[in-house]
Amino acid sequence: MYNRIILIGRLTRDPELRYVPSGAPVANFTLAVDRPFRDQQGNRETDFIDIVAWRKLAEQVSQYMTKGRMVAVEGRLQLRSYETQDGQKRKVAEVVADGIRFLDRGRQGTAETGTATATAAAAAPAADEAAQQSSSDEDVPF
Repeated sequence: MYNRIILIGRLTRDPELRYVPSGAPVANFTLAVDRPFRDQQGNRETDFIDIVAWRKLAEQVSQYMTKGRMVAVEGRLQLRSYETQDGQKRKVAEVVADGIRFLDRGRQGTAETGTATATAAAAAPAADEAAQQSSSDEDVPF
């Protein structure tokens, strides 16, 4: 059996970071995903999908992602039931993310295109490597 989902869309709001009683961080946000077809009036319909990220990914999501950012979310579909305070039973479908990639450029002062599971320190060596490669290209006599 296989349960894998990949979604590309825009955040409808800033992620909400909270901590469960065990102390684990969890971030929730909603992703707006356009459907690939148009309705009879020529408009595209949009699905609003709830996303949940846990632990380190949750902290990184809340730090670097903001409303309007385009991201790719990879994870699994989770269906769960709960009972409201007034006794009504409800079902929720959400995607539990295990990887998130930024697909657009952030505003100044935020992370550029990258993966939410990577740290800023990990991105720095790649930039240094690119700088070294461009300077070594200048040394070539032809």
